[in-house]
Amino acid sequence: MQTEACTGEAKTEKLKVKEALQAEAIGKRVLLQGWVRTRRDSKGGFSFIDLTDGSSIKGVQVIAENKLPNYESEILKAGIGSSVEVVGTVVASPAKGQTTEVKAECVKILGYSDPEKYPLQKKETSMEFLRSIAHLRTRTMTFGAVFRIRNEICRSIHNFYQSRGFMYVQTPVITASDCEGAGQMFKVTTLDLQNPPLKESENKKSEIDFEQDFFGRATHLTVSGQLEAEIFATAFGNVYTFGPTFRAENSNTTRHLAEFWMIEPEVAFCDLEGDMDLAEEFLQTIFKDVLENCPEDIAFLNEKVDNTIIETLKGIVETKFERLTYTEAVEILIASKEKFEFPVEWGIDLQTEHERYLTERKFKKPVILTDYPKDIKAFYMKLNSDGKTVRAMDVLVPKIGEIIGGSQREDNLETLERRMKECGLNPEDYWWYLDLRRFGTVPHAGFGLGLERCVQFVTGMGNIRDVIPFPRAPKSCDF
Repeated sequence: MQTEACTGEAKTEKLKVKEALQAEAIGKRVLLQGWVRTRRDSKGGFSFIDLTDGSSIKGVQVIAENKLPNYESEILKAGIGSSVEVVGTVVASPAKGQTTEVKAECVKILGYSDPEKYPLQKKETSMEFLRSIAHLRTRTMTFGAVFRIRNEICRSIHNFYQSRGFMYVQTPVITASDCEGAGQMFKVTTLDLQNPPLKESENKKSEIDFEQDFFGRATHLTVSGQLEAEIFATAFGNVYTFGPTFRAENSNTTRHLAEFWMIEPEVAFCDLEGDMDLAEEFLQTIFKDVLENCPEDIAFLNEKVDNTIIETLKGIVETKFERLTYTEAVEILIASKEKFEFPVEWGIDLQTEHERYLTERKFKKPVILTDYPKDIKAFYMKLNSDGKTVRAMDVLVPKIGEIIGGSQREDNLETLERRMKECGLNPEDYWWYLDLRRFGTVPHAGFGLGLERCVQFVTGMGNIRDVIPFPRAPKSCDF
């Protein structure tokens, strides 16, 4: 490949920085394009430019000599963040810690960055400050590593399901169904909020007339693609969704986002045991792929963020998950005599402190809990014969607790209708969902994995807002 800017007559090969860093690139005449991470000028009449293009945690060192025609006028003015185009030859590097460097024949400055005003300097910068400049934080080494790992996790997810014959289903972002029954949903409307159309309800009170809205009914941003995924599972067998979901939960914790991405496989002719097997293999595959395909990024975060990342991931990949019921877990927690912030008794929704005790202190490995009380779980989970518990499962991992939640779905029509009413839902609003039980119902199961929760766990980042490109949280919606 040639470029009129620098290459002249000789052939050049356009490479990414990660490719130029490999020993097999030595001797090649190359074109590199990227940004200046640092520039160090020598009294010997040349400059060292650390060039990055985001393809690697490492930058490639470019040697620019003062005999280059624009050395004084341009190169010495290229501060941190400046974009450059370099043509040169890859040579073996005598410096410690790097295999190659590039001896420049031509350096063209594409865009200057004023070093006095550029917010990102070589010194340490707080995560809070970087969140305020999310349009630039991706250029740092830490966030470069995080988002390359996020990309690898996404690639691994698709590969996992595609290689096993699952169909990828794109479920709607706008929905009229509340999957979880929690009510914490964002309304979607085109009505004039200052003067909405009203109608008289059955109790003689005025309420908004959503029949005049764009869709002719009340609609919301989805909290889950599960219900729609079940439609496809009952036609294609194995499917998965991978898309954004939204929760209008007014929470400003380090674990919550208003917009996040979910992966939700749904498998027909599958019970809870098969669901647990899939979840365990799924997590182990993701973590194995990250360790194998992002070794430098993981090593960097293991050194700079959390020095237990590699050990933890390897432990999960190589370990069979512990499995026990919710009731057994409660008995273990009570018998532990631990002074938990939230006291333990049967029927409560287990908190992170309880989950971490089980994974970090009791079993020292991932744990899958099953058969939760029906009153703390969603209407669609299959009721057990005891009438008190449902075929639900949560996968718990060290450090964060729950990372996957799933269940076998209720496939009995009468039981499902009864559960809907118990949860305050109108079965008529879910007529299409009930039809799946009327026409060829089968045992089926699935689960959900929050992408950001997974990325946070893998990278060791302390705040979930630092593992999504553009975080959405209460009072925060930039870009």
